[in-house]
Amino acid sequence: MSEYEKILLAKARKGDVDAFEMLIKGHEKKAFNIAYRFLKNPEDAEDITQEAFIRAFNNIKKFKGQSSFSTWLYRIITNTCIDFVRTRQNKLTESIDKSVQYNGDEMELQIPTDKNNPETILEQNEITGLMQKMLNKLPDDQKLALILRDIQGFSYDEISQITDVSLGTVKSRINRARLALKELILEKGELFDEYIVK
Repeated sequence: MSEYEKILLAKARKGDVDAFEMLIKGHEKKAFNIAYRFLKNPEDAEDITQEAFIRAFNNIKKFKGQSSFSTWLYRIITNTCIDFVRTRQNKLTESIDKSVQYNGDEMELQIPTDKNNPETILEQNEITGLMQKMLNKLPDDQKLALILRDIQGFSYDEISQITDVSLGTVKSRINRARLALKELILEKGELFDEYIVK
Protein backbone atom coordinates (compact mmCIF):
# COMPACT_ATOMS: atom_id res chain seq x y z
CA MET A 1 0.00 0.00 0.00
CA SER A 2 1.40 3.39 -1.00
CA GLU A 3 1.80 6.28 1.43
CA TYR A 4 -1.04 8.07 -0.32
CA GLU A 5 -3.34 5.06 0.20
CA LYS A 6 -2.31 4.89 3.85
CA ILE A 7 -3.29 8.53 4.28
CA LEU A 8 -6.64 7.88 2.58
CA LEU A 9 -7.18 4.83 4.76
CA ALA A 10 -6.45 6.78 7.93
CA LYS A 11 -8.94 9.46 6.89
CA ALA A 12 -11.56 6.87 5.90
CA ARG A 13 -11.22 5.24 9.33
CA LYS A 14 -12.18 8.62 10.81
CA GLY A 15 -15.35 8.67 8.70
CA ASP A 16 -14.12 10.69 5.71
CA VAL A 17 -16.41 9.54 2.85
CA ASP A 18 -14.40 11.37 0.16
CA ALA A 19 -11.20 9.63 1.25
CA PHE A 20 -12.96 6.26 1.17
CA GLU A 21 -14.31 6.93 -2.33
CA MET A 22 -10.81 7.79 -3.54
CA LEU A 23 -9.50 4.64 -1.86
CA ILE A 24 -11.96 2.35 -3.69
CA LYS A 25 -11.87 4.21 -7.02
CA GLY A 26 -9.38 1.83 -8.61
CA HIS A 27 -11.31 -1.22 -7.42
CA GLU A 28 -14.82 -0.39 -8.65
CA LYS A 29 -14.60 -2.07 -12.06
CA LYS A 30 -13.11 -5.32 -10.76
CA ALA A 31 -15.58 -5.40 -7.86
CA PHE A 32 -18.49 -4.98 -10.27
CA ASN A 33 -17.09 -7.68 -12.58
CA ILE A 34 -16.81 -10.16 -9.70
CA ALA A 35 -20.41 -9.47 -8.70
CA TYR A 36 -21.65 -9.58 -12.29
CA ARG A 37 -19.97 -12.90 -13.07
CA PHE A 38 -21.37 -14.37 -9.88
CA LEU A 39 -24.90 -12.96 -10.08
CA LYS A 40 -25.37 -12.88 -13.90
CA ASN A 41 -27.44 -9.71 -13.73
CA PRO A 42 -26.03 -6.18 -14.17
CA GLU A 43 -28.62 -4.51 -11.94
CA ASP A 44 -28.05 -7.00 -9.12
CA ALA A 45 -24.30 -6.68 -9.57
CA GLU A 46 -24.49 -2.89 -9.34
CA ASP A 47 -26.67 -3.08 -6.21
CA ILE A 48 -24.45 -5.66 -4.55
CA THR A 49 -21.29 -3.74 -5.39
CA GLN A 50 -22.73 -0.62 -3.78
CA GLU A 51 -23.94 -2.60 -0.78
CA ALA A 52 -20.48 -4.15 -0.39
CA PHE A 53 -18.83 -0.71 -0.54
CA ILE A 54 -21.20 0.51 2.18
CA ARG A 55 -20.33 -2.54 4.28
CA ALA A 56 -16.64 -1.85 3.69
CA PHE A 57 -17.00 1.79 4.75
CA ASN A 58 -18.98 0.83 7.86
CA ASN A 59 -16.35 -1.75 8.81
CA ILE A 60 -13.17 0.03 7.73
CA LYS A 61 -12.04 0.40 11.34
CA LYS A 62 -11.86 -3.41 11.50
CA PHE A 63 -9.34 -3.54 8.64
CA LYS A 64 -6.05 -4.33 10.39
CA GLY A 65 -3.77 -4.49 7.36
CA GLN A 66 -3.06 -8.22 7.71
CA SER A 67 -3.90 -8.55 4.02
CA SER A 68 -3.90 -5.94 1.28
CA PHE A 69 -6.81 -3.51 1.22
CA SER A 70 -7.95 -4.88 -2.16
CA THR A 71 -8.04 -8.43 -0.82
CA TRP A 72 -10.11 -7.29 2.17
CA LEU A 73 -12.45 -5.37 -0.13
CA TYR A 74 -12.90 -8.26 -2.59
CA ARG A 75 -13.65 -10.59 0.32
CA ILE A 76 -16.50 -8.26 1.30
CA ILE A 77 -17.70 -8.27 -2.34
CA THR A 78 -17.74 -12.08 -2.52
CA ASN A 79 -19.41 -12.44 0.88
CA THR A 80 -22.08 -9.92 -0.10
CA CYS A 81 -22.71 -11.88 -3.32
CA ILE A 82 -23.01 -15.14 -1.40
CA ASP A 83 -25.40 -13.54 1.12
CA PHE A 84 -27.52 -12.20 -1.74
CA VAL A 85 -27.70 -15.60 -3.48
CA ARG A 86 -28.70 -17.31 -0.24
CA THR A 87 -31.54 -14.88 0.37
CA ARG A 88 -32.99 -15.18 -3.12
CA GLN A 89 -32.54 -18.92 -3.76
CA ASN A 90 -36.25 -19.63 -3.54
CA LYS A 91 -37.39 -16.49 -5.33
CA LEU A 92 -38.21 -16.18 -9.00
CA THR A 93 -35.79 -14.18 -11.12
CA GLU A 94 -36.08 -12.74 -14.59
CA SER A 95 -33.59 -13.39 -17.32
CA ILE A 96 -31.90 -10.60 -19.20
CA ASP A 97 -32.65 -12.66 -22.33
CA LYS A 98 -36.42 -12.39 -21.89
CA SER A 99 -38.52 -10.37 -24.29
CA VAL A 100 -40.33 -7.21 -23.23
CA GLN A 101 -43.52 -5.50 -24.35
CA TYR A 102 -43.07 -2.06 -25.92
CA ASN A 103 -45.86 -0.15 -27.68
CA GLY A 104 -47.78 -3.39 -28.14
CA ASP A 105 -44.84 -5.19 -29.77
CA GLU A 106 -42.70 -7.91 -28.28
CA MET A 107 -39.00 -7.04 -28.41
CA GLU A 108 -35.81 -8.76 -27.30
CA LEU A 109 -33.65 -6.93 -24.77
CA GLN A 110 -30.38 -5.95 -26.38
CA ILE A 111 -27.02 -5.10 -24.92
CA PRO A 112 -25.06 -2.54 -26.93
CA THR A 113 -21.71 -3.61 -28.32
CA ASP A 114 -18.88 -1.90 -30.10
CA LYS A 115 -18.36 -4.80 -32.52
CA ASN A 116 -19.95 -4.53 -35.94
CA ASN A 117 -20.33 -8.10 -37.14
CA PRO A 118 -23.82 -9.38 -36.17
CA GLU A 119 -22.93 -13.01 -36.91
CA THR A 120 -19.87 -12.88 -34.66
CA ILE A 121 -21.89 -11.16 -31.94
CA LEU A 122 -24.61 -13.82 -32.15
CA GLU A 123 -22.09 -16.68 -31.94
CA GLN A 124 -20.25 -15.07 -29.03
CA ASN A 125 -23.53 -14.45 -27.20
CA GLU A 126 -24.66 -18.05 -27.72
CA ILE A 127 -21.34 -19.48 -26.55
CA THR A 128 -21.26 -17.08 -23.58
CA GLY A 129 -24.82 -18.03 -22.71
CA LEU A 130 -24.05 -21.74 -22.85
CA MET A 131 -20.91 -21.31 -20.76
CA GLN A 132 -22.77 -19.19 -18.20
CA LYS A 133 -25.49 -21.86 -17.89
CA MET A 134 -22.84 -24.50 -17.31
CA LEU A 135 -21.01 -22.30 -14.82
CA ASN A 136 -24.30 -21.79 -12.96
CA LYS A 137 -24.61 -25.56 -12.45
CA LEU A 138 -21.49 -25.58 -10.27
CA PRO A 139 -21.74 -25.29 -6.48
CA ASP A 140 -21.32 -21.66 -5.35
CA ASP A 141 -17.90 -22.22 -3.74
CA GLN A 142 -16.48 -23.80 -6.92
CA LYS A 143 -18.15 -21.24 -9.15
CA LEU A 144 -16.70 -18.35 -7.13
CA ALA A 145 -13.20 -19.84 -7.12
CA LEU A 146 -13.34 -20.35 -10.89
CA ILE A 147 -14.60 -16.80 -11.50
CA LEU A 148 -11.87 -15.31 -9.33
CA ARG A 149 -9.12 -17.40 -10.96
CA ASP A 150 -10.04 -17.92 -14.62
CA ILE A 151 -12.15 -14.84 -15.31
CA GLN A 152 -10.78 -12.20 -12.94
CA GLY A 153 -7.20 -13.49 -12.92
CA PHE A 154 -6.51 -13.53 -9.18
CA SER A 155 -3.62 -15.67 -7.93
CA TYR A 156 -4.29 -18.73 -5.77
CA ASP A 157 -2.93 -16.85 -2.73
CA GLU A 158 -5.22 -13.88 -3.38
CA ILE A 159 -8.24 -16.19 -3.76
CA SER A 160 -7.30 -17.89 -0.51
CA GLN A 161 -7.29 -14.52 1.25
CA ILE A 162 -10.45 -13.26 -0.46
CA THR A 163 -12.48 -16.39 0.32
CA ASP A 164 -10.79 -16.99 3.70
CA VAL A 165 -10.03 -20.65 3.00
CA SER A 166 -6.73 -22.52 2.79
CA LEU A 167 -4.63 -22.56 -0.36
CA GLY A 168 -5.23 -26.31 -0.70
CA THR A 169 -8.99 -25.79 -0.55
CA VAL A 170 -8.77 -23.08 -3.22
CA LYS A 171 -6.79 -25.35 -5.56
CA SER A 172 -9.17 -28.23 -4.89
CA ARG A 173 -12.25 -26.13 -5.62
CA ILE A 174 -10.77 -24.78 -8.84
CA ASN A 175 -9.70 -28.24 -9.96
CA ARG A 176 -13.12 -29.75 -9.21
CA ALA A 177 -14.86 -26.83 -10.93
CA ARG A 178 -12.71 -27.18 -14.06
CA LEU A 179 -13.33 -30.94 -14.20
CA ALA A 180 -17.09 -30.48 -13.72
CA LEU A 181 -17.16 -27.76 -16.37
CA LYS A 182 -15.19 -29.98 -18.76
CA GLU A 183 -17.70 -32.80 -18.25
CA LEU A 184 -20.60 -30.43 -18.90
CA ILE A 185 -18.94 -29.16 -22.08
CA LEU A 186 -18.30 -32.71 -23.29
CA GLU A 187 -21.88 -33.60 -22.44
CA LYS A 188 -23.15 -30.62 -24.44
CA GLY A 189 -20.39 -30.83 -27.02
CA GLU A 190 -22.71 -30.94 -30.00
CA LEU A 191 -23.92 -27.45 -29.10
CA PHE A 192 -20.39 -26.13 -29.53
CA ASP A 193 -19.48 -28.05 -32.70
CA GLU A 194 -20.83 -25.43 -35.09
CA TYR A 195 -18.65 -22.75 -33.47
CA ILE A 196 -15.42 -24.71 -33.55
CA VAL A 197 -13.20 -23.99 -36.54
CA LYS A 198 -12.05 -27.26 -38.08
